[in-house]
Amino acid sequence: MSLLSDFLAVIILFTAILVAYLTKQFQNENLNYLTSNPMTNSNTKVKTIEKEKIVAETLNGRFAMLGLIAAVGAYLTTGQIIPGFV
Repeated sequence: MSLLSDFLAVIILFTAILVAYLTKQFQNENLNYLTSNPMTNSNTKVKTIEKEKIVAETLNGRFAMLGLIAAVGAYLTTGQIIPGFV
């Protein structure tokens, strides 16, 4: 394997570990949020929707930052935002 493919394999491994860690951390934060912030509305459907919105927005923000870091890393290593496209 070449040096570049080794580097990319390490970056992919690091990204997978980071995503796994953030997912676990997010689950812990979600449990803390649910236990410390009980909603006063007794309608369970509303609680589920609100919880799903919080989960979706937090995950969306984290993956957006991960994508931004990947774009900056690709630009720094190859000089292109999406390597291979002209």
